[in-house]
Amino acid sequence: MPALIKDGTISENTWHLISKDTDLSEAIENRGNQIMVHISLWQEHKDELAASSKNIAVWLDSDDDAYDLASDVGDLPLIAVNFPVFKDGRSFSNAAILRQRMSFKGELRAIGDVLRDQMFYMKKCGINSFELSDAIDAEEALAAFTDFADNYQSTVEDPAPLFRRR
Repeated sequence: MPALIKDGTISENTWHLISKDTDLSEAIENRGNQIMVHISLWQEHKDELAASSKNIAVWLDSDDDAYDLASDVGDLPLIAVNFPVFKDGRSFSNAAILRQRMSFKGELRAIGDVLRDQMFYMKKCGINSFELSDAIDAEEALAAFTDFADNYQSTVEDPAPLFRRR
């Protein structure tokens, strides 16, 4: 199980990611676990999945639209945004949309190619949980949140840009 940093501490990862090409029957077989299903499976079978378990979360790929979850953000305990490769930053936007425009209050998790160098910025977009690959030491990754003393632009955490804070 990959290491997890949640709310600034190393935590146990109890959620199981169900792959994008999984069908409904396979997802329901895992209903005893806390599972994250792709948004396409969620949209197609929301009622069956919700009826089979209360331990359902949704994950978005970088090319998915966060607004497709608009009617569900209040009911989901966790939404994960996938960072498939370093150069694909669309999940930063999805995270900010979920927090700022859709007022998502639950756990917002970064999955995929989560790099220590980007974790500070992921947190500024509203992500509070980071699923790390086995190649990243969780203790060292915690230091990412103190890499910079301040930021110039507005963020989910601090909506006033630096020049307004002086």
